[in-house]
Amino acid sequence: GICTAVELKKRLGFENFTIYERDSTLGGTWRDNTYPGCGSDIPGHWYSLSTELNPNWSNLYATQPEIRDYWQNIFDKYNLHSHTQFNSKVTSAIWSNATQKYTVEITNTLSGEKTLVETNVMFYAIGGFQKPVFSTDVPGRECFKGHIWHSARYRHDVDLKGKRVGVIGNGCSGAQLVPTLSEDPSVQITNFCRTPQWYVPRTNYAYPRLVKWIFAHIPFTMRWYRNLLMSDLTFVIFRKSNKRIVALVTKLLSKYIALKAPKSQVTKLTPSYPPGCKRLIVDPGYLECLNRPNVDITWDRIERIVENGIELDTGEVVPLDVIIFATGYSVDPEDLHVRGSLDTTVRSFYKSQGGPVAYLGSSIPGFPNLFILLGPNVISGSTSVIFVQEAQIGLALKLIKPVLAGHLKSVEVKQEVSEQYNLWLQDRLKDSVWNSCDSYYHWDNDRNSRNVASFPGWMSPATLLYWLMRKAERWEDWKVVEVDSQTGWIRKQNRNARRNILLGLSSIPLAMLLYHKYF
Repeated sequence: GICTAVELKKRLGFENFTIYERDSTLGGTWRDNTYPGCGSDIPGHWYSLSTELNPNWSNLYATQPEIRDYWQNIFDKYNLHSHTQFNSKVTSAIWSNATQKYTVEITNTLSGEKTLVETNVMFYAIGGFQKPVFSTDVPGRECFKGHIWHSARYRHDVDLKGKRVGVIGNGCSGAQLVPTLSEDPSVQITNFCRTPQWYVPRTNYAYPRLVKWIFAHIPFTMRWYRNLLMSDLTFVIFRKSNKRIVALVTKLLSKYIALKAPKSQVTKLTPSYPPGCKRLIVDPGYLECLNRPNVDITWDRIERIVENGIELDTGEVVPLDVIIFATGYSVDPEDLHVRGSLDTTVRSFYKSQGGPVAYLGSSIPGFPNLFILLGPNVISGSTSVIFVQEAQIGLALKLIKPVLAGHLKSVEVKQEVSEQYNLWLQDRLKDSVWNSCDSYYHWDNDRNSRNVASFPGWMSPATLLYWLMRKAERWEDWKVVEVDSQTGWIRKQNRNARRNILLGLSSIPLAMLLYHKYF
């Protein structure tokens, strides 16, 4: 949302917009996730806006407080306070074919008061991860006599010193949380795991003061460094047809686990599925911390939570004072209550397709002037989501510019264009490792269902996605309603595009003539 607001101001000079924020402060996932050890597994210089580079990241991998401060600084820099209503949740939006506008219901999360507003354009910038998920197969939370919470709702008011702490889950959050909590030898950690994960070594380093100065004062240096970080070849392991590369990476990562983890746990810690099938974990010291005397790991299935701890399927009860669920988040956009031009809702459309579907993860046929940021199938496994949303916003601004200027009333992707794109996308995903295991990349976490999260690429996914975004700027792919059909605004745009192509082609003979004459 902040990124969209900044681009509206900078690129279009447009000020008549409102950000509706459900909570009382900004920050999204970096506001909600404050657990010890929380940070990005994408380098900070890559996990930032291309238009708002930050020379002062302290380390290669930025921590949660730094990232939260980064977005706060941008929010302040562009005076977005005056455009933002906090404690305001969008509970519904209904499109009118008559007025060519959305009527949006806003609910005050403190008072419950509801208000209606009309808008020409809507951006849903609610992120990819939604509400925290508590494992449904772990009953009995209400029975526990100690403290219990989710990592995304961390209880900093509870002192863990001398406590017995159970951490459920060994994904990205759990892998950051366990090594940090266990630094205190008085805290006894038991990590309850179900599925092994692939870990890649994390080479983290602090930026010296001189390097920060160079980034801040020597032109293009920081931009060059950022571009270097973007040159990630990880995407090659996500295609099953790259058998030799996948086999090599599997061997190397297996050796890494064997090198860092306790010998007794290596077999259980090594996955049977290929690397990348689930999200790769940039190891923040998780494997090594399992060697600490105050860290235990168990693979026995949890039967239930009881009043004094966790009962396993073996009948053993692990006594605990605190239980922390590090079990991830829902990717189901439950708050996306939008009714479009065909009198259907986004959720019903998703259901009819077997899961979330959108054109370039942003536009849905039948929903004019609606743009979803970080929607279906934009995660590549090797690309910063900030880059993805910048590309989506760039396309959206190109499309809504004539709407804001009064030339068009609405624009929506054509049904056949969206269908053709998604057929291509799902066909490309057939060769991916993402189909080799159950994960949140798939609808209902079922490998046999539709992949709703991943974006494939035979070249860099970032490059391919950016190219597709630029290609999508052709007006013939979009259904538009003009303010005045007599003026033929779209016809003029198409005529200008053809003229530019002809001018470009006509310049080729002249260029060749000059080249042969002077060179």
